[in-house]
Amino acid sequence: MSSPQISGLLAPIVTLNAWTFVMEFWMYRTRIPTFINLKFDNSTTKAELDAMTPPNVRWKADNFNHLLEQPTQFYAIALVLAVAGNDNRVDTALAWSYVGVRIVHSLVHSTSNKIMRRFGLFVISSGILATMTARAAMLVF
Repeated sequence: MSSPQISGLLAPIVTLNAWTFVMEFWMYRTRIPTFINLKFDNSTTKAELDAMTPPNVRWKADNFNHLLEQPTQFYAIALVLAVAGNDNRVDTALAWSYVGVRIVHSLVHSTSNKIMRRFGLFVISSGILATMTARAAMLVF
């Protein structure tokens, strides 16, 4: 009895999800010690809390939130491609490229936060995702 064929598109999905947990852990690792020393209560707004939080701590939380935004589109499109049986080298390479660029984006955002470098990486990842979306659209329409 042979085992079922696993789509090559699933590994990039799992990798980006795992990376999101890495960023979550990094966020907690930096925020908890910072928040212990801050004076705030239940009436403190997010803007006020952000103003009290050092930027290099805030960047990790901002990036974690970003990983819960556009990558959700990636998960959906990669699953469409996998379910549609479009498990080919091009789509798998695009998926891995997207994941790689998003990880580099996270590292830039969370360490130096160089805005133009971050923006360039975001544009590249968006282009990859748009290409994947177009390829999925050609399959389903």
